[in-house]
Amino acid sequence: MIALTAADVAEATGGRLHADAEVPVTGPVVVDSRRVEPGGLFVALPGERVDGHDFARGAVEAGAALVLAARELDGVPTVVVDDVQAALGELARAVLARARAQGDLRVVAVTGSVGKTTTKDLLGQLLADLLPEGVTPEEGLVVPAGSYNNEVGLPLTVLRVTGATRFLVLEMGADGPGNIAYLTRIAPPDVGIVLAVGVAHVGKFGSVDAIARTKAEMVSGVLPGGTVLLNADDQRVAAMASLAAPEHTVTTFGTISSADVRAAEVQVDASGRASFGLVVRHHSDGPAETPVALRLVGAHHVSNALAAAGAVLALGGTPAGVAAGLARAAAVSPHRMAVTERLDGVTVIDDAYNANPDSVRAALRALAVMAGRTRRSVAVLGEMLELGDGARAAHDEIGRLVVRLNVKLLVVVGDGAYHIHEGALQEGSWGEESVFVPDLDAARAVLAEALEPGDVVLVKSSLGAGLWRLGDELAAGGPAAVVTP
Repeated sequence: MIALTAADVAEATGGRLHADAEVPVTGPVVVDSRRVEPGGLFVALPGERVDGHDFARGAVEAGAALVLAARELDGVPTVVVDDVQAALGELARAVLARARAQGDLRVVAVTGSVGKTTTKDLLGQLLADLLPEGVTPEEGLVVPAGSYNNEVGLPLTVLRVTGATRFLVLEMGADGPGNIAYLTRIAPPDVGIVLAVGVAHVGKFGSVDAIARTKAEMVSGVLPGGTVLLNADDQRVAAMASLAAPEHTVTTFGTISSADVRAAEVQVDASGRASFGLVVRHHSDGPAETPVALRLVGAHHVSNALAAAGAVLALGGTPAGVAAGLARAAAVSPHRMAVTERLDGVTVIDDAYNANPDSVRAALRALAVMAGRTRRSVAVLGEMLELGDGARAAHDEIGRLVVRLNVKLLVVVGDGAYHIHEGALQEGSWGEESVFVPDLDAARAVLAEALEPGDVVLVKSSLGAGLWRLGDELAAGGPAAVVTP
């Protein structure tokens, strides 16, 4: 983090200082007292289960120079604010403004119902090639760990910037209107990407149109003179171009012929990896079409790759450089189409970090491609959360798709996912092709009996459904060599 004093923290947050004004804050900002480092700032967030204030003294004893808190703490150097979470955001906003003033820092932000984390990970890998000579990725790049994309995670990511940071990559999530607008006020992007509008979190938003309006907040949040990058294959996203200001550059990406950054002649190999020709409209550097071959598994990653490509091109990259970077780029975040080839011949596709109808359909299609006609496909599916009144129909539809894709064995886990099983039965699954089990233990028992050498097994659910544990266990089910997509 950029070095601050206690007085700087108080000024940025509008807080009341109960510490020596000149106390230096030079370490990382953390909300977990176990991660405190010498000279750092501990943010005492109140929580549903625990209150950060109860750990403030321990944080200082572990080396924290200062605590951001909602009340004065006896004997603990604090900045007291009315709302700790809001103050964390204000601190991040102030630090980012200072970092922009001190150096050549560009911010890239991505939002969308699906693909945010993969696109963020791709950006982190591609932007390393644009760093000035002598600046390492550790020095010049800040990329969120995991899915730090909310009102707490994003400020913590922003607060990692230093004077040497050249690119700050941010993932912006939302579970209600105004979320993206709030996050872009903290960190206005130079390049703002909208990937897709789907039904993820529709139970909280109330409608897909409300989701679209919230994702569109990204467009208004882009800095004057910045680039708005929109998915031309998604009509709701493409329509957001009308919201851009005259001083914005609007660039589209997709597979349709009108896209500014386009994938032509997409092909998917037997391993589920896509290749295509990268066509960049109005780009004078290099050939009209540059071949791209992805290591990521799943045809749906073409859209994520195009989004990352468009952002890097807007920041000075070339088609040839983007293609080379995409050819090297690997899956970084866990439980996202992570493929393990076990030595017993079973292939495990662990995509159990999150799930909504769009992402489950994409994962099932990847499963079908990887299994082909010679291997048995197995889908282990859990609940897709936060779908509201449409949950039953959405799960039913997934079950029907499983049958249409000729998946050989479907294991549905948990009461919340039952209608996947029901949909499969209604579509024509019979015998033991579809099995419903109430919990992970029952799923383990079924798979221990059913899996055979040569099977390709997909594990997919929302994180809260817990199937990621099963993904880990299956990947480690005997000596295994992890294949990094």
